[in-house]
Amino acid sequence: MKIKLLVFFLLSFIGIAQAENPGIISGKVTNKATNQPVQYASIVIKDAGKVITGIVADENGSFLIKNLELKKFTLEVEFIGYKKYTTSFELSSSKKSSTIEILLEEEATELQSVDIIKEHSLIEQKTDRKIINVGKDLLSAGATAAEIMNNIPSVSVDPQTNAVSLRGNSNVRVFVDGKPSTVDAAQLLQQIPSTSIKQIELITNPSAKYNPEGMSGIINIVLNKNAKIGFNGSINSGVTFGETPKTNSSFDMNYRNGKVNMYANYGLTTGKHHNHGQVETFDDNGAIENTQKFDFSNENTSHLAKVGLDFYLNDTNTISVYTTQNINDENGKSKVNVDFSDPTEPSINQLLDTKNDNYTQTYNLDYKKKFKKEGHTLEFEGNYSNNDNTENSVFNTPKTNDITNKGENVLLNLDYTNPLTETIKLEAGLETRIENTKNNFLLDGAYNSNFNYERKIYSAYTTFSKQWNKWNAQVGARFEKYNADALFKKVNEADGAFNDDLFTVYPSGFLNYAPNDNDSFNLSVSKRVDRPSIDQVNPIREWSTPLIDSEGNPELRPQFTNSVELNYTRKTKIGSLTSGVFYRQINDEISRTIFENPNDPERQILSYANLGDNNAFGVELSGNLDFTKWYTANISFDVYNKKTKGYVETDYVEVDVTTFNSRISNTFKASKNLRFQLTGMYRGEDLGLQFLRKPMWRVDLGSSLTVLKGSGTITARVSDLFDSMHFAFDATKPKVQTGEFHWESQTAYVGFNYRFGTGKNKAIQRKERDKNETQGSGGF
Repeated sequence: MKIKLLVFFLLSFIGIAQAENPGIISGKVTNKATNQPVQYASIVIKDAGKVITGIVADENGSFLIKNLELKKFTLEVEFIGYKKYTTSFELSSSKKSSTIEILLEEEATELQSVDIIKEHSLIEQKTDRKIINVGKDLLSAGATAAEIMNNIPSVSVDPQTNAVSLRGNSNVRVFVDGKPSTVDAAQLLQQIPSTSIKQIELITNPSAKYNPEGMSGIINIVLNKNAKIGFNGSINSGVTFGETPKTNSSFDMNYRNGKVNMYANYGLTTGKHHNHGQVETFDDNGAIENTQKFDFSNENTSHLAKVGLDFYLNDTNTISVYTTQNINDENGKSKVNVDFSDPTEPSINQLLDTKNDNYTQTYNLDYKKKFKKEGHTLEFEGNYSNNDNTENSVFNTPKTNDITNKGENVLLNLDYTNPLTETIKLEAGLETRIENTKNNFLLDGAYNSNFNYERKIYSAYTTFSKQWNKWNAQVGARFEKYNADALFKKVNEADGAFNDDLFTVYPSGFLNYAPNDNDSFNLSVSKRVDRPSIDQVNPIREWSTPLIDSEGNPELRPQFTNSVELNYTRKTKIGSLTSGVFYRQINDEISRTIFENPNDPERQILSYANLGDNNAFGVELSGNLDFTKWYTANISFDVYNKKTKGYVETDYVEVDVTTFNSRISNTFKASKNLRFQLTGMYRGEDLGLQFLRKPMWRVDLGSSLTVLKGSGTITARVSDLFDSMHFAFDATKPKVQTGEFHWESQTAYVGFNYRFGTGKNKAIQRKERDKNETQGSGGF
């Protein structure tokens, strides 16, 4: 069980004395009121306040601890929903064993039979990741996952494209429940209701056990999965008021009894979104050459459902299955006007109506075998997902585009973990990933183009972990055989092809030092890769405006990143502070580029290119601080410096820029049930080879009220109080341009969450790969 593993790791990490001793303590933990066994309660043995050893009770509440010295000890028993139990016992040469009957009393809050949830989100720093446990505050109050992301330290979401970046870099992989998705990340974030999210993990340096894709790491979105005994659930509903209202609702429930846990979650988002902008282009003399005005509106409805079953065959064998179903319908309208300074050139007006339907399915099967030795496991996981996307676009030219896009993803994992000794652990595994995407494009009802893209990745990994005294280390390597093939066909043009065939080794290492309970130092190194995506290599035009065409580049090469990161966490009386530094060395960086259309000097082509090497380093500071009983704060600051060099058309360009970002979320507890929150963020300017993005900032104000004896929460929020958040840029190559885009940033939100049920929490041994973790920082 998860609690069992946690206690095992903790006790081993502290350093348990392993000498053989004759003392034995045994017993049984039961509920004092019902006389029923308390399963998986944690039992800790202390000597003069120092933890000596411990264990977790089994399904019958029983426990047995051996190898104890013959002396006096303190025994402590804890479990969620119960008061802490403490007693003492003494072993001697005449009494080498002792049996204790432990009666636990329920906490008063448990008698209310409601789930006690966090009122505000907590940011937790682990060795290889930052975990945001989503609460019911401003961090989670919004319509979609994209809105949550913009409130998380180190993460940014482009308001126009919904492209997500981590630590200032957009080469990041977005997973759902630890699995890659066939849906583009920008689209995926718009389809997941915020109320369906349990936590978000920022994994900047994953171990060799996990996929090496993504220069800046992995963002893992963990959907709700309840595991409480009995029947439990919650209902969430909210409305965001902007130019038009947008709704966000979800329902989740579970039933746990004996060997079976069944759970289901459903989320719905609906609403109409509007944004607009303007771009001005200047000639060589600094005079305005043309002005482009953009107006976009999208009406979106998204359904997300997750249904699953955990079946505990016995103490050592578990089977889990789940499916995720996502239906997304979008109707969009856009208008682009181009006015030229030259009076002889007529204005251009482009109107576009688009209907986009997307259906995504995921099916997952997991089998886990636990051997007699604690921590010795074998796990197989199979995951299949597919998506079916159709798009119908009608222009005013007149012209009609009909596009179908189908994708499949098969993922097979076999993971083996074996603690070779009490301080050394071996992990090894195999993985197969097969992805296929097919696209067909009809122009005015006739064939225009199509492509087929397939990639296969065969991987093997191994890691060794060692724990000694206050140190903990892990080294590992991942071996990958990668092959990608694509064929692009277009009427009246030669076929385009793309092929990559590589064998690469990706090493990684972690080192943790904890001199005491309050200080922890973590060092990690890894090699990562960003392989060109379908959109980046597809030479078929993706979209077009009167002056710009967007298309891919089949000549792209993978980019490789070597990353080093050092973090320090300090626990204080008022909370915890984490500071960190990182360095990235990137080869053949893939970047957006814009250049003049060789067939029409008045038009430009937006594409991708390997623009040379890049170095980046940064400093981060974050903290969860409880200043008083009524005032707490989540604070984060980060400073990034990057050096980029490459070619824009025929010009060699070098850029050296430092970017500063900060966020602070202040929570004020007015009473036991009423809280207020004031949040601010600032995102500094960023300079690329072609564009300077100007600073952005906003201030949000909200409150939450707990009602119905703790089972309900009302949340209200006003976003962007001063209507200051917008996107603006300046460009110098290939043309001098300036632009600005606005969206519905200033909004008001009202939401309600109701929780029901009668069960206590019960620990479940989750699939490690679901959480994408490095097994307790790569050690014990």
